[in-house]
Amino acid sequence: MPRPIHAFVDTQAIAHNLAVARRSAPGSKVWAVVKANAYGHDIDLVYPALRQADGFALLDLDEAVRVRECGWRGPILLLEGVFAASDLDIVVRHGLTQVIHCDEQLAMVEALRPAAPLPVYLKMNSGMNRVGFRPDAYRAAWQRARACASIGEITLMTHFADADGPIGTSRQLAEFERGADGLAGARSLSNSAATLWHAAARSDWVRPGIMLYGASPSGKAADTAALLRPAMSLRSELIGTQQLQPGDTVGYGSTFVADRPMRIGVVACGYADGYPRVAPTGTPIAVDGVRTRVIGRVSMDMLTVDLTPCPGAGVATPVELWGRHVAIDEVAQACGTVGYELMTALTPRVGRQREPADGGSPPTQG
Repeated sequence: MPRPIHAFVDTQAIAHNLAVARRSAPGSKVWAVVKANAYGHDIDLVYPALRQADGFALLDLDEAVRVRECGWRGPILLLEGVFAASDLDIVVRHGLTQVIHCDEQLAMVEALRPAAPLPVYLKMNSGMNRVGFRPDAYRAAWQRARACASIGEITLMTHFADADGPIGTSRQLAEFERGADGLAGARSLSNSAATLWHAAARSDWVRPGIMLYGASPSGKAADTAALLRPAMSLRSELIGTQQLQPGDTVGYGSTFVADRPMRIGVVACGYADGYPRVAPTGTPIAVDGVRTRVIGRVSMDMLTVDLTPCPGAGVATPVELWGRHVAIDEVAQACGTVGYELMTALTPRVGRQREPADGGSPPTQG
């Protein structure tokens, strides 16, 4: 039989989280962001739960084609645009909307002669300083796009760097309004954090991503515990147990030393599955629904846990790495990272499957 580790995807939770995005921005249309294979959840699994969105946003052309093959006939947004002129054939064939964030991309479209003008999103760099036209150059880019026969509807776009923290959106929003003043077109500004917490930034289209999958944009589970439901549950089993005596060590580097007699369990999960090798002793984990802790160093295929709170656990006892009993943001915080990384780092050898219907809706995080 295969190794017992699987990622279970709760599509009811995803549908719930999409509804939260709609309630948070009642006057906006919603792009469901499914980049990175739906944040590691698998586009094919999550598509039915996101069909009530107004469009799908992603990066890869292959993923755009997958969404079309799922049956979606509405808008699909390429968040980084195209990377070569040859990509435009797929854009035209599948009716995609592309972001334009630089002169080179604009030139590619100017050289195109499509049967009908293409909708585009024109991106401003309002302070993130990754991609986009700076505010002082934005009007000229918009005018150039407006004059291009290959371009139809133009939507004005930017991306916030600090919507999930104390700096907020006001500085970038002011820069955007300065650069876009008087320019025609719908606006799309808000990521998950701005959708949830910054009403002034919501505009015509919002782009929720991480919130659809039940993790907090801030990386703190408590910030969204009352709103969102975790969509991914990473589960495995115990494949062995050991009895330690005081002074015994565990794992590579002998980083954990027992200070008392204790029983530990070995879990079929390691960094080759995408679980972070840097997870320290004390990282939360649940054994048969009981919260306990990871101990010692995470190996390629195994990690070890303290069985003190669950003395009845043995081989084949279920283990949850994150999900219902342990919020993914808690694990991420212990590892010095964010839930985004944990979701998308799961490797292909971890099978994704839909949460069984009889499992019921998971509780909210907390």
